[in-house]
Amino acid sequence: MSKSSTTVEVRILDKEYLVACPQEEQEALLRAARHLDNKMREIRSSGKVFGTERIAVMAALNITHELLERDTISHATSTLLRAMDNRLDEALGESSGN
Repeated sequence: MSKSSTTVEVRILDKEYLVACPQEEQEALLRAARHLDNKMREIRSSGKVFGTERIAVMAALNITHELLERDTISHATSTLLRAMDNRLDEALGESSGN
């Protein structure tokens, strides 16, 4: 069964874009567009980057960096939790053997 797609209007830096999107993903698309719009406005207001294309690239780099940092932290946390779990298993194994 194919997902029915509709066209959603999003506004980024005062420009409207029409995006095809499955109906059940519309809210996520709108949240993503708001997030991107906010990031691009932050960059534009800094006064250091000029031109919509350059602002968009900088926003994309910033968002990507945030996601990669989150993944790195998540991976590090998982590794730490696995190590702690192994140490607990070892400690419990030793204490039950006494």
